[in-house]
Amino acid sequence: MKRISHEWAEQVYERVTKLFEPPMLSDFLEDPFEALVVTIISQNTNDLNTSRAFRNLRSLLGKVTPEKILKADLRDLEEALRIAGLYKNKSRVLKEIAQQLVDRYGGDLWAILSKPLEEARRELLSLRGVGYKTADVLLLFNAKKPVMPIDTHIMRVSKRMGLASVKAQYEDVRRALEDVFRGKDFFTLHLALINLGRRYCRARRPLCSECPLNDLCPKVEV
Repeated sequence: MKRISHEWAEQVYERVTKLFEPPMLSDFLEDPFEALVVTIISQNTNDLNTSRAFRNLRSLLGKVTPEKILKADLRDLEEALRIAGLYKNKSRVLKEIAQQLVDRYGGDLWAILSKPLEEARRELLSLRGVGYKTADVLLLFNAKKPVMPIDTHIMRVSKRMGLASVKAQYEDVRRALEDVFRGKDFFTLHLALINLGRRYCRARRPLCSECPLNDLCPKVEV
């Protein structure tokens, strides 16, 4: 990878953040446990089914808390999440995470999120079913920590634009973006890069000629 200039990074940031759009359901949930629940439901399904499943869960439980998840009948949870697919596994994961949070933190996820970034990240990753992206989404969206979650769109965009090497893994891409865009608004950048990947930098047949970053992109083959 060639060294990325400050001027180039500034241009990329200014253009891509114009693609920012209002956040989806999981982005504006203020309660971090509900946000965590949504990220788990969203695995291997689309936004519409995620929203429907979460509404079902709220209809069943009211406000979704670790304590209510633990008290709920597993079959009722499965039925609420059925529309999102993998509902048996997701229901079990929610039960296990809820138990861990109650046992370790009295059910209060803020007990983790209020800690320094690296410590909070380690503790989130120790929870059943919480991977890098889920942890980083909670840290950025709820705890307002300076961390960049990486999804499949951001991974693809970053590699094609030369922001990370073609063989880079999640942690490599995260560190690369946090370094290049240090001090920027990671919340807006995160959502804008996702929109860039969805609209233009598609996995198949990318719309390079229409992309607002066309002249800045080296178009690395991924």
